[in-house]
Amino acid sequence: MAEAVFDRMVEEAGLSEQIEIDSAGTGSWHVGEMAHRGTRRVLQQHGIDYTGRARQIKKADLQPNTYIVAMSQSNVDELERRFGHQDNVYQLLDFADGVDVRDVPDPYYTGNFEYVYQLVEEGCRGLLDFLREQHDL
Repeated sequence: MAEAVFDRMVEEAGLSEQIEIDSAGTGSWHVGEMAHRGTRRVLQQHGIDYTGRARQIKKADLQPNTYIVAMSQSNVDELERRFGHQDNVYQLLDFADGVDVRDVPDPYYTGNFEYVYQLVEEGCRGLLDFLREQHDL
């Protein structure tokens, strides 16, 4: 979901040439699958078409000029366990103003895809502001 939301924001900001967006999970259990139908439905309701497929993060993804943005502290912990400490790892909601949670809940378990969409949108908005400031975009 976050990849699709952020991609739209970056495109609308005219920054698609400056910011490359990709998505990968820490686990391998959904590799090759489309996003959950609930995710696709809520994205469609917000005017976002998404056809991406799941993949698992790999060491080659951890480049010095790459920001790794995790959905939860458990994702951050797993990244550190697998790849060691990385200075460029953040949690999405660290960029969200006015949000009182740090972990994006998995809507697969809660069924609340709209709530997760709202959190993701707020985090992505803050992330884009951060990148604009950091890289003078």
